[in-house]
Amino acid sequence: MAAKILIVTGDAAESLEVLYPYQRLREEGYEVHIAAPTRKKLQFVVHDFEPGFDTYTEKPGYTWPADLAFAEVDPGAYAALVIPGGRAPEYLRNDLELRKILKSFFDADKPVAQICHGPLLTASVDSLSGRRVTAYPALELDMQAAGATFQDAEAVVDGTLVSARAWPDHSAWMREFLKVLRSRVPVD
Repeated sequence: MAAKILIVTGDAAESLEVLYPYQRLREEGYEVHIAAPTRKKLQFVVHDFEPGFDTYTEKPGYTWPADLAFAEVDPGAYAALVIPGGRAPEYLRNDLELRKILKSFFDADKPVAQICHGPLLTASVDSLSGRRVTAYPALELDMQAAGATFQDAEAVVDGTLVSARAWPDHSAWMREFLKVLRSRVPVD
């Protein structure tokens, strides 16, 4: 039986940051589940850069069903965690059930991959203090406030935590995360 990996997300998550790791990890042979505040069809978004804009734009993206509600998740059943970005982490960090899930992964030192605004979630459970991370560059001050050392790089590995800036860094992010996974949780 394949090891299970959990992706935690919600509406307004970046489409590519959910679906790329979902498909890549399944391709590798892992069983992947998506959890959200409730079981429903989630509405993802696409962030892109337009000439003349000071920041990214947001457009509707793909929809995808959540397999589980956060309250239904047994963290012990999962070998690793993926935390996509987009706007979802801004409101998800207030979800008590999700914070319990996040804390259990860090307490057990299980592999965690986070990208873009995803580190807002790990910061919400005080799991970045003393660690090296990257995130969407606009979050540099947030990462420092959470006690992390921010590095502007495609992928940063700190023990079992692998972080990336945004979807253009997917290849480096998943390459590094898969190294951690293969060493800790090999595919059967």
